[in-house]
Amino acid sequence: MAVIHSPEHVVLGRALREFRARRGLSQESFGFSAGMHRNYVGAIERGEVNPTFKILLKLAGALEAPLSDLIRLYEDRIAEGRSSTR
Repeated sequence: MAVIHSPEHVVLGRALREFRARRGLSQESFGFSAGMHRNYVGAIERGEVNPTFKILLKLAGALEAPLSDLIRLYEDRIAEGRSSTR
């Protein structure tokens, strides 16, 4: 697995981690619910991989939230990053 660490992937990972933490889920239980290993969840949360749309749908399902909620949180964090650099 190639490690990515692009700013967008890091922000997506942080948004996912924040969403998961709000739900009170560990990486292990979250990964189990999404049908993936906790190490892969951790890699996504660290921005090391580029999750596919299908993976994002599985993660949103495990969070019991529409994917649009995760994307909205991602967009909010991107906007915050832009405003803090001004």
